[in-house]
Amino acid sequence: MTERELTAPVALTLPNGRVNPDAIGWARQPIVDTSGIGRGRGRNKRWEYWNVTTPTHILALTVSSIDYAAVHEVWVLDRATERTWSQGATVIPARDFELPAGVETGPARGRAKDLDIEVLPEEGGTRLRARIPDASFDVFAALPAGHERLAVVVPWSATRFQYTVKDVARPASGSVTVDGVTHDVPAGESWAVLDHGRGRWPYDIRWNWGAGSGVSGGHTIGIQVGGRWTEGTGSTENAALVDGRLHKIHDELEWDYDIAEWRRPWRITGGGLAASFTPFYDKVTRTNLGIVASRTDQCFGHWAGTFAVPGGDAVRFDGILGWAEEVHNRW
Repeated sequence: MTERELTAPVALTLPNGRVNPDAIGWARQPIVDTSGIGRGRGRNKRWEYWNVTTPTHILALTVSSIDYAAVHEVWVLDRATERTWSQGATVIPARDFELPAGVETGPARGRAKDLDIEVLPEEGGTRLRARIPDASFDVFAALPAGHERLAVVVPWSATRFQYTVKDVARPASGSVTVDGVTHDVPAGESWAVLDHGRGRWPYDIRWNWGAGSGVSGGHTIGIQVGGRWTEGTGSTENAALVDGRLHKIHDELEWDYDIAEWRRPWRITGGGLAASFTPFYDKVTRTNLGIVASRTDQCFGHWAGTFAVPGGDAVRFDGILGWAEEVHNRW
């Protein structure tokens, strides 16, 4: 299976709201216009998720709208003690937020009681600011010249589809403050990852997602893998980033893991990738409101393995910090 590569800007939707057939494919940059995804249709899902890994902490923010609610979160993990600081908000009806139509086309903001998030495009990258009681961070995610991102349109049908931008291995720097103590987010040792999503989703969906960023063997490595939710669509969200160059993996990957024994190494293979993932922490989230429910295990750990660069040599990597997750949503 080989997906079509998009090389020119294109609209995600047609005037009637259905997916634009010309948008189905993948790109090396976020060139799809999602302004046709708005409120009021009942199935729209829009979000900005950023995660930052540092030698001492893991930081995350989410600004999102699922049509009938705005759902936001700020989360900080101290890697040494496994203590966490977190605050989530579900605002019904959805209000007090901003989400741009495209990556870097405008700010994303989410505000609620005891929570304030700003994602601001700046020259040379993106500013990530978040504040909750007893924790805050201010991080700059640099966008190096020539850095490529994976942008994919996944069609379940003409009326159910998703545009995702997975941007891994963004150099990060700044600070995080917890309980009044400020810690560095040191440049050269910290990495940011973006998940930008815009689409119209089925009610009941399951997925895997894994990402990792770091330096190994003299190469800057980005891992981006997914599964389950793309099966049967003709699209995948799989790629490896080597020194800023994106190598698309068109195959569905094989995931071998047991969430009941999440510390056991996971195996993700296929399309030239042979990777293992060894977790050290499981961020467990459970929500059950009857019709709306969510079950997430986001495991943080380290990636190791090889990737066969098309037309080149196999690249080995080890100690790449990131995560792998299993999610089941009814939304």
